[in-house]
Formats: sequence, C-alpha cells, structure tokens
Amino acid sequence: MDKMDERLVRARDMRPYATAFVARVTARNRLPLDYSVASLRVVDFLIDGLRKGGADRERARETLLGLGAYVGEVLVRRAGAVWVDLDADQRTYFAQPVGVRMPDGRVWNPLGKVHNRFDAGDPQDSLRTFYLTLHGRARRAVV
Repeated sequence: MDKMDERLVRARDMRPYATAFVARVTARNRLPLDYSVASLRVVDFLIDGLRKGGADRERARETLLGLGAYVGEVLVRRAGAVWVDLDADQRTYFAQPVGVRMPDGRVWNPLGKVHNRFDAGDPQDSLRTFYLTLHGRARRAVV
C-alpha cells in the first residue's frame, strides 16, 4: 500500500497506510516516528521542511497523506480514538474522507490539520499542540 488516492481513502485502510508510511520514511531517514505524542514534533518539523524546500501541495500530496495518517494513528493509539469514514456533511466540512472519533464522540480531522499546517506554515498549527488540546481524550494508551 505504497500509494493511496485521497478520494478512495477509507477508515479501514488508515492504520496499514500509516504503518507502511512509517516503515518507508524511517528506513531511509532514521526518524523517531514511534507513535508517541513527542513524535508529533517530528511531524511539525517534516512539514516545515517540505515548505522550506519549496514543495507545493501537489508534490507533497502523498507525504502529507502519510503524515496525516500518522497523526491520526497517534490519536488512535494514545488517545483512544477510532478511524471513521466521514458522512457527506462531514466530508464537505472537513474536505477529507476520513477522520477520527474520540472517546467523547467528537470527530477530528488529522488529515486536514496536516494540510492546514503545510498551507499556513504557522507554528500555532502544531500537530503536537493539536493533540495536547483535545479535550475528553482517554487517559491511557490504546494499542
């Protein structure tokens, strides 16, 4: 599952996609992507590097999808979320086909959050901060 068309993304595919993405990028770059909350700083760093390297959204599309899958998988493993296929209204609102549902029932958009960080380049759009500000998350890790 090296490549994925964003229009065909399904919730059931996100964990294996994130796992394959992590294996691919860590094999080449020895990045500490271990699904920890601290590793979300690495995601921020990688997105900033894409921007500084002059990548446009189309050239960065696959990497951004992989990073979004990774961020969502951190929410699944550390905050008790589950991947969900978004309904038509949610797809329109989030402009993404999948998201994560937190234990409190709220739906979040890690793929869109990664795109926002890339587009704006604003440190206030930090993925680590995104995780830390989620209210109602589970207190223990879920594997």
